Amino acid sequence: MCGRYTLATDRTTLSETFPQLTLPDVLPPRYNIAPSQEVAVVANTGERVLASFRWGLIPSWAKDPGIGHKMINARAESLAEKPSFRTAYQRRRCLILADGFYEWAQQPGSKTKIPVYIRLRSGRPFGFAGLWEVWRPADGPPVFSCTIITTTPNELMERIHHRMPVIVKPDAYEQWLDPHEQPPERLDGLLVPYPAAEMIAYPVSSLVNNPKMDSPACIEPVRDTPKDPS
Repeated sequence: MCGRYTLATDRTTLSETFPQLTLPDVLPPRYNIAPSQEVAVVANTGERVLASFRWGLIPSWAKDPGIGHKMINARAESLAEKPSFRTAYQRRRCLILADGFYEWAQQPGSKTKIPVYIRLRSGRPFGFAGLWEVWRPADGPPVFSCTIITTTPNELMERIHHRMPVIVKPDAYEQWLDPHEQPPERLDGLLVPYPAAEMIAYPVSSLVNNPKMDSPACIEPVRDTPKDPS
C-alpha cells in the first residue's frame, strides 16, 4: 500500500516538470502527507490546474464520508470490477503529485518495522496514478476526494513491501488525463511497476510514524532510527 508520501519540491522545479500545469502562487513543502489530508491533484477535467482533494476516496453513492478512511489505495488488478472504483477508472482519473513516499520494512527476526523513504534517482517530482470522485452531502459544499492506485512491486520494492504505488511515466500523462471515458483495456498497460533502476530507497527516522511531524528531518537518511519523541 501507500500510506504516506511527500511533496517538497520547489515551485520552479514543479513547473519545469509539469510545464502545462497551472500552479498556485504558494505551495508549502510537505514531508509527511497522511490519509484524510488535502493533497495536490491534477484531475482529468481537461484543464491542467493543480487542485486540492481529500486523500481517501468517497464514492458518490456513499452514505457516510468515513468510508474514505478505508479507501486511500486501490489495487490495479481489480479496478475494473470493484463498484467503488470501476466507473472512476473509466471516467475520473488523476495524477497525485509527489516526490517520494514511505513504506515500513519488516526487520528479519524481529517484529520491528523500519520506515524507508523511496524516491526517483533523479530527485524529480512525479505523479501517482489516482482516481477521484465528488461526494455531495445533504448540506454543505461537495467533497472532492482521491485514491492512489497500487500494483505489484519492482525488484527494489519487493525487498520492502509486497505492493507499491503506480507512478505514471511522463509520456503517459496525456492518456491518463484524457477527459473522455476509456475502456479498462486501454489503461491497464499503464498500471505497471516503475523501473527499479530509476529509484532509490533508504531508511529514515521513526519521526515519520507521527503524522503531526512534517519537517525535512522526516526524509533524512539514518542508520539507527531514533524513537519518536512524542
